Amino acid sequence: MSLRLYVATTSQGKLRDFRTAAQTHAVSIEALPGLADIKPPEEDGDTFAANATIKAVYYSQFAPGELIIADDSGLEVDALDGAPGVRSARFAADAGIFDSPDAGTDNTDVWNNMVLLQRLGKTTAEERKARYHCVLVAALNGRVQNTSDGSVEGLILNAPRGTGGFGYDPLFYLPELESTMAEIDLQTKLSISHRGRALAALLKELHV
Repeated sequence: MSLRLYVATTSQGKLRDFRTAAQTHAVSIEALPGLADIKPPEEDGDTFAANATIKAVYYSQFAPGELIIADDSGLEVDALDGAPGVRSARFAADAGIFDSPDAGTDNTDVWNNMVLLQRLGKTTAEERKARYHCVLVAALNGRVQNTSDGSVEGLILNAPRGTGGFGYDPLFYLPELESTMAEIDLQTKLSISHRGRALAALLKELHV
């Protein structure tokens, strides 16, 4: 019987990444049932590990007896002293940029990318070194069971390329592949992605 892991996320992009990463293991990845109706905890940690722990411990209390995993991940840019970091998903919001109330689509990724490019200005390619970093925490009945992490190194481009992926993927360039994260297929992304590496490390700890 395969191991079932519930993921505490409403992000379809994250769910897709984790499910793709789990394909080579005897693991079933599912979204935590009823997650949309659960009031989210305050993610006030100053590290990825702290926020992932907050979420995993909190949401595991809503599914007794089930192993719940939660991640906190984001982009760390050297020229910005590691920013946006834990604020990756809220980078534009922190700058006061939001969608209008009547917006028909969620443009968060667009605004976040725009703010990133503005902050980097005319920095050189050498200064644009960055990494995607993911920390995964597994919790059971309100207690942490395992923690893992994964990262992938790259550079931030001057303009987006590609239509795949989400978040900062169109700007995150992989020199060894001469492509952005938004230009590669899912299987290639799995082999190098920070979430894929973090999940692989976690499953190793769980002896899967």
